[in-house]
Amino acid sequence: MAILKRIGFWALVTVIVAQAVFPFYYAILTSFESGQAIFDVNYLPKVIDFVNYRKAFDSGVFGRQILNSVLVAAVVVALSLFLAVTASFALARIPFRGRGKILLLILSVSMFPQIAVLSGLFAMVRAMGLFNSLWSLVFSYMIFTLPFTVWVLTTFMRKLPTEIEEAAIMDGAKPMTIIRRVFLPLLWPAMVTTGLLAFIHAWNEFLFALTFLSTDTQRTVPVAIALISGASEFEIPWGSIMAASVIVTLPLVALVLVFQRKIISGLTAGAVKG
Repeated sequence: MAILKRIGFWALVTVIVAQAVFPFYYAILTSFESGQAIFDVNYLPKVIDFVNYRKAFDSGVFGRQILNSVLVAAVVVALSLFLAVTASFALARIPFRGRGKILLLILSVSMFPQIAVLSGLFAMVRAMGLFNSLWSLVFSYMIFTLPFTVWVLTTFMRKLPTEIEEAAIMDGAKPMTIIRRVFLPLLWPAMVTTGLLAFIHAWNEFLFALTFLSTDTQRTVPVAIALISGASEFEIPWGSIMAASVIVTLPLVALVLVFQRKIISGLTAGAVKG
């Protein structure tokens, strides 16, 4: 009976892993194929050809679009973490009336779907003169990444013992010194987790990037991939699309592999009281 349970468990794990990994594997496989070979069903590489990867950079714009995505995602993460750390310190450590309601109000902002706020955001972006600027994406992405970041860091900070903060106050430390010297080292796992999730959201976001940017040199990679066209209106260049998709997915995979231990500790922090 125990053997059957073990076999069933590993069979289920195999199915889940295969379902999660196979689409990415097949995208890599397709990215090495061109012409009629793309439409031949095969699950092992027959020919490895990097022509689709070269085509992705032939226009000279795709590299700039990758840089645009990196800049936007990095700025969003930096601003989100800076504001979230200071806000979470106030919400978790400074007693004042209505802080629970404020936290719920912050979280409720992220419940609205993107399409519901698109028209209002577009009017604000035009009024501020940010249309076709990467700052329009930073502004709009912060609306959705900041509430989640504040919520997670506030919950994490509430679990930290008050004795360490009291000891710092007794030593004459100012609030910013307490945040920088005491809480930041302890918040590192939660900051890595929330920062990575904010980076992934900013990196993959499509709707705002399509709406607020109008030129190829300003666009980010999700929109750039969606606008890849073939030699005619009847051709869909699947090989080039898959190659570009693999290029922009690999950085996310690398980040997750590098910070996987911090991510796990950040997600499980506070789950068990000792």
